[in-house]
Amino acid sequence: MTPAAALEPPPARSATAEPRGTTAADRRPRLAAYLASAIIVVVVAGFSVIGLVSLLPTSVGFLRAAYALLGIAALLAIQLLWFSRPTVRLDSVTSRVLLAVMVVLAYVPILTFGLQWADMPDFVGGAVLLVLPSRYAWAALAGVFVSIGWIYHVFGASPLITIYGAVGSLFYSLLFYLLARLARMVHRLHEARTELAQRAVAEQRLAFARDLNDLLGLSLSAIALKGELVHRLMQKSVEQAKTELADITATAQRTLSDVRAVSHGYRELSLEKESRTAETLLSASEIAVRVHLDQGDLPVQARTLLAKALREGVTNVLRLSDVEHCEIDVRHRDGRVTLEIVSDGVTAGDPDSGLTSLSAEIVALGGTASAKSGADGRFRLRVELPVPERLDTAASSDAEQRSDTESKRIRGLLPVVMGMMGFGATVHLLQMTTRAWEVALVVGSIAALLALQFSYFNRPSTQLRSAQSYGMLFVQACLVYLPLLPLGPHWVSVPGLLVGSALLVLPPVAGWAFFALNIAAYAAIQHASGADAGSTVFYTAATVMTSLAVFGLLWLVRLVTELDNTRRRLAEMALAEERLRFARDLHDLLGMSLSAIALKSELTARVLPLDRDRAAEELAEVLGLTRQALSDVRSVASGYRELSLDSESRTAKSVLAAADVLVRMEMLEDDLPTPVRTVLAVVLREGVTNVLRHSRVETCEIAMRRTDGGVVLEIVNDGVERNGDRPRSGRPADADVPEPPGPRDTSPGSGIGNLSHRLADLGGELTAGVEPDGRFRLRAAVPV
Repeated sequence: MTPAAALEPPPARSATAEPRGTTAADRRPRLAAYLASAIIVVVVAGFSVIGLVSLLPTSVGFLRAAYALLGIAALLAIQLLWFSRPTVRLDSVTSRVLLAVMVVLAYVPILTFGLQWADMPDFVGGAVLLVLPSRYAWAALAGVFVSIGWIYHVFGASPLITIYGAVGSLFYSLLFYLLARLARMVHRLHEARTELAQRAVAEQRLAFARDLNDLLGLSLSAIALKGELVHRLMQKSVEQAKTELADITATAQRTLSDVRAVSHGYRELSLEKESRTAETLLSASEIAVRVHLDQGDLPVQARTLLAKALREGVTNVLRLSDVEHCEIDVRHRDGRVTLEIVSDGVTAGDPDSGLTSLSAEIVALGGTASAKSGADGRFRLRVELPVPERLDTAASSDAEQRSDTESKRIRGLLPVVMGMMGFGATVHLLQMTTRAWEVALVVGSIAALLALQFSYFNRPSTQLRSAQSYGMLFVQACLVYLPLLPLGPHWVSVPGLLVGSALLVLPPVAGWAFFALNIAAYAAIQHASGADAGSTVFYTAATVMTSLAVFGLLWLVRLVTELDNTRRRLAEMALAEERLRFARDLHDLLGMSLSAIALKSELTARVLPLDRDRAAEELAEVLGLTRQALSDVRSVASGYRELSLDSESRTAKSVLAAADVLVRMEMLEDDLPTPVRTVLAVVLREGVTNVLRHSRVETCEIAMRRTDGGVVLEIVNDGVERNGDRPRSGRPADADVPEPPGPRDTSPGSGIGNLSHRLADLGGELTAGVEPDGRFRLRAAVPV
């Protein structure tokens, strides 16, 4: 293989075009792997075939030809089947043995074929970079480079041919390394996504466990201790026992309020949805409102916190009098996102901004919050948060740091490889002419071409489908082909840069057409300049290879950057899903338990003066419910969420009876699958909790029955809450949690919406509403 083939100009593209914007994120790694494999096969196999075609005509006899064929085939097989495979362990003994075999196959035949075999050590150059540690790899590559220059010198090549051959060898060594390494990066990033998401979830779960311990552990332990104290006081002092029971009731109510607040706080909120709700509410209150939303790509925690602040700010505006105008502005720039709510309705003093409960979260994220009246008399609420570029977890930062280091190294080698193409083209020109003006014209056009490539097309952030990219592509085409007019047969350029960039910028059909046009034009120029048919085919094939190489490197570097961003987004999504699971389970598992504790402690206090045995039974149930709640806290933090339907039905019957509700219950004895049993237990628990909180109930019917292909659970009660009604025991529902502006929340973690979400996951359906007879029916149907 002659050195001219190594660095000659190019156009090309493989059958896989740039992924469209509609391609699913989880398909990109597979598409990238296919693309990388296709480009590696074409480039490496093309390199070998061109070398074999240039070598065979000089071989004499069948045995020498078979020797050359077997040697090239063995080198090709080792490169493609081992070193270019992304799943192979490069630090293994097998890799080192195959590297030694490759050294023998690359250097020994030089004794037989001379310069015709001088390019085969290029395989070794790429392999040493892959197999050897960095401190040895680059020294070994330098050794390959020097050895090839020495081979050209020993066999009598001219200085220009020697330089050209050595630079060509270095070019292909780096090219083989970059293509193999980028393919491995795509594969590794694809595998790392799941691991990273799992680590992010594990970190979040530890935070949940700490929050639960701080929030509920002390309260439930206090209830348990006070319950034991009441048990002892029942025989000594009824009044002291009733006082302690009142403390138990108050603690349970306060803890229930905290549970509801936390379950809401751990849900992801939509900033877009909150802004639309705010605009609707303000407009309905005859307030002129202007909303500007420029949030960009925010992390889940920052986005949710801004939505909370927006909700609180709008609630505050609605409390004020004489409000006529309100402006809501969200801007994301310079790594920070700012929310401002400005209104003109302050009459006397500054109202409560509503940020008291959010200030700790804002400060924890490194943000600031202020609420005050300005010199113009308008009230301004401002929240500013930093937007981190990556997730703040140790596991993710380690993985990302490793991938960023390797990605930067590869991006740094791209200009080196492309610079070698320009250098090789210049050396090739010097073999044809030494006229100063021709050399200056070629060097100038190639330098401008490389500068445009480095500053624009090599940047992963460059927008491909844009008028600017099309314009830059036109400039690149002018730099490649306009020198042909004055240079004529001495024209030399690097059209591979043009074609490789065009295959990224242009739509697929146009890109293929541009590819074919440039290949045909290059072949015609070679023929018109006096090259014979063999040389024309030879140089055109080399052009196709270098074009594919440029396209592959540019495409894969952009894809690695995109996958890196996708990986962070997926980790955030996994974290957000874990927060939703936490909110759901916290609400479902603890809501009824705490309501029942409060209710039964009140009942115990009422019956204690009348029937101490009955009071002791109710107190024992309070303690049992407390222990169950503590167990539920641990299950939420650990992720274990299986519930017993039998246990829930017994608890529901006991709690409703304690609330003086006549209960009729019919449950199935069938052995149901665990997911179905668990979700029905959750429905039963939530349904009974709603009965206790929101209704004046006298009778309640709970029935579970088989249907065609499934199970149905129905909870029917006659105490639908009406305007002016208050829940039993005089406690306002969610007293400590003000209802946010906007429609009632039915998202996961909020009662009925939560149940619908759970049932939908199993293919089931939930319906809830008032029947014509005035009774409220909750119906859950689940396929089995």
